[in-house]
Amino acid sequence: MKLNTCLFLRSTAIVGVLACAFAGAAVAHAEEAPDVAADDAAIGEDIVVTGSIVSAQQDSIEAKRVMDNLADVAASDAVGRFPDQNAAAALSRLPAVAVQRDQGQERYIQVRGAPNRWTSVSIDGIPMAGVDEGGDTRAFRFDAIPAVLLSQMVVNKSLTSDLQADAVVATIDLKTYSPMEQKGLHVSGDAGYGFMGLGKGEQRQGSLRLSWSNDTFGFVIGGSHYRRKQLTDNREVGAYDANGPTEFDVRQYQIERWNNGLFAGVEYQPEEGKRLYAKGIFSEFNDNERRNQYEFRLDRATGGTRTLESGNLTGVPLRGSFNFGEYRNRNYIGTFGGDYEGDDGFNASFKFNYARTENTSYLPLVQSSTSGANNLAFSYDNSDPRFPIVSIIGDFDQKSLSTSGTYMITARQKTVSDSYTAKLDLSKQMGDLKLSAGGLYIDRDVAGNNFSSSNIVYIGALSAATGEPFDVNSYVTDKAWDTGFPLGVTFNYVDNVAMRRDIDSLLGRLEAAGLYDPSLDVPTTDKYAQREQTLAGYVMAKVESGPLTAVGGVRVENYVLDNGGSVLAGGVYTPLTRHTSKTDFFPSLNIKYAATDNLVLRLAGQRGVSRPAYGAIRVGASINDTNSPGTIGGGNPALKPEYTWGADASIEYYLPGNGMISIAGFYRSVDNVLYQAQNPVGSDFYNFGGVDRSGYLLTGTYNGDKGKLYGVEFNVLKQFDFLPGALDGFGFQGNLTLLDGDFDTPTEKNIAFQGMSDKIANASLFYEKYGLSARVSYQWRSDWLDSLGGFGSGEYRKGYENLDVSLRYALTDNFTLFADLANLTNEKYIAYQGTTAMPTEVEQIGARYLFGVRFSY
Repeated sequence: MKLNTCLFLRSTAIVGVLACAFAGAAVAHAEEAPDVAADDAAIGEDIVVTGSIVSAQQDSIEAKRVMDNLADVAASDAVGRFPDQNAAAALSRLPAVAVQRDQGQERYIQVRGAPNRWTSVSIDGIPMAGVDEGGDTRAFRFDAIPAVLLSQMVVNKSLTSDLQADAVVATIDLKTYSPMEQKGLHVSGDAGYGFMGLGKGEQRQGSLRLSWSNDTFGFVIGGSHYRRKQLTDNREVGAYDANGPTEFDVRQYQIERWNNGLFAGVEYQPEEGKRLYAKGIFSEFNDNERRNQYEFRLDRATGGTRTLESGNLTGVPLRGSFNFGEYRNRNYIGTFGGDYEGDDGFNASFKFNYARTENTSYLPLVQSSTSGANNLAFSYDNSDPRFPIVSIIGDFDQKSLSTSGTYMITARQKTVSDSYTAKLDLSKQMGDLKLSAGGLYIDRDVAGNNFSSSNIVYIGALSAATGEPFDVNSYVTDKAWDTGFPLGVTFNYVDNVAMRRDIDSLLGRLEAAGLYDPSLDVPTTDKYAQREQTLAGYVMAKVESGPLTAVGGVRVENYVLDNGGSVLAGGVYTPLTRHTSKTDFFPSLNIKYAATDNLVLRLAGQRGVSRPAYGAIRVGASINDTNSPGTIGGGNPALKPEYTWGADASIEYYLPGNGMISIAGFYRSVDNVLYQAQNPVGSDFYNFGGVDRSGYLLTGTYNGDKGKLYGVEFNVLKQFDFLPGALDGFGFQGNLTLLDGDFDTPTEKNIAFQGMSDKIANASLFYEKYGLSARVSYQWRSDWLDSLGGFGSGEYRKGYENLDVSLRYALTDNFTLFADLANLTNEKYIAYQGTTAMPTEVEQIGARYLFGVRFSY
């Protein structure tokens, strides 16, 4: 990967800052993984492990048992990788973890039903930040990280002071594979091919990892590829009014998605307790999306009747929308570090990291509508509101969209984050007391724009000036939609690829003729540039006294943000900047009590923080001084972070053999909860040119008042080794989470958190013996609020279930056949307004089937 040339200069400065900040620390702590191997000898001597599922389950149980804090662990299988396609899918098997999907593919993680922004992510202990969708969220995208890169994932639900404080409900650490885990030469990988249930598009994957090590040196290289071609059926309703649905929006997407991952690492261990290492990761997520969309605009009918259940209408415009869009997300991560473990109990660890995240989208959306005599007359049956049936009166001509009225919206977004991080951890063991200290410095530049869609090019009318008129109807093909949803009308696919090719050529000709200005695609008011610097230090003590372990400490963080952009008012751009600096203290305490050899009790408390998204806090806005009151569209630079005080408690009983039963409860009190609204600005930031705009209405993100989130988690894992004969190969893993919580704004009370299901359940029944490894996995979550409207309103998502089956058969010690059958319930993902009788979106992608072979030497 190509690193910025200023990396060395910044890293040198970082070293100086840390050296000054922590010089003279006589005692400190190395942030290190628990010595699971050592504890295995004491805890698991009588456990016989066979097969990848049982091995991974035991690793997870033992890792959880020795943790100082409340955490859940997903350990990789015996081949050194997860059976899941990406990191989010693997994490979704853990207690209180739910996933948010895009086109059926796991993308974001929600822990304990909380908004995804309340969960932070690190890779090998280095904090990572997401810049998805123009910086509208800091949530980290897991679909860009192939699971094959990882050896373990830890969901820290309670914090210790050596972990980043930027977490309200959890911080997740993704641990990459180390070549020193296995001595000698090892090669592992897989190759698979399959198809999608809807449309029979291909699905393929492959991975390869090569590692070698001796007692002093090791290296690993590897890569992965995953690609699928799918169809997505989609039905939407623009809104509902007193007469019923205002439009029927029927869509089908032809999608091709692919992930690539490359990683490499070298480690040098000249003697026991001394290690140097370097790791590099490149990962990318790509999505080419072809949109076929038609909207029956019911509320614009010239005659007839319209109700929620049925209607007879005349003069209904039909609007078509088409594009060949491109979504890209890329990560470049490089880390250099070292560890020292002294015979006198003094340990040290350092890490230097560079991380670059690029998120881009280009969606040139072509639209046109029918008019006049080409408008439609039809009746509709909406008795099943998920699938309205339309009956056209007379002939239907799909090629009747207006040519002269065709226009294109040049929707673009690009956000880039460059982060430089240095981390230092030191510790000293003195009998039963371990004293710790350390520091972290992050220097992050974020530049980009929120999703910009204001530049409209009237290609139908302007194209004639180029000598090559653009006819939107000429791209309709003879191939009917391959859809699983009923409609009553047959639509044929549009050749989006050819349309995009001609659009790109047409825009070049229009630009040359002075009829299109690409610089207007992203208005200056949509752009932002931010630099955030975090300097953190912590002190911590761990005391072990018989069955009792207590870990307490405090973390101090100084956060600085320089925020710049431009504001448009009265046709004039005015550059504005805002500088903020805040020092915060984040105490934490974790108590673990081993009541018996198999019973562990935990109690924890901490303070945490969640900072606003880059796009939400941006400087950049359009101001209308003529409205009364005036209005502002843009960012809210006066946003405050969300702060939390939290408590956790758990009871964990480790069953004989390979199993565990646990109950955990938690409570989070959160100040300054973020929400979207149109309210008075309430600050003087936009007061310039002698105009007081503090009372203007700003549409954007605001801080609410207090909120609370609480719940209880039940978890059980057990291999049925007590059964006789072949039956002892069966086992079960399941968890249930019950949640509740709400927050207040200055004007509304008891508002549900976006994304919070009040129930989340996961269950897996597996069998592993005689070379066969089989698992049936079930996931379910209840309804949740997806987007916030006025009090008592908003858009909700209906709960759904997923049933997956994984089959493995070991032909030899080195070769295993596999079959992964996903989404066998063929779920329909439904959004609704108020009640399920008024769905706003229904989507389906169908089941997925993948077959292949894994190998390991």
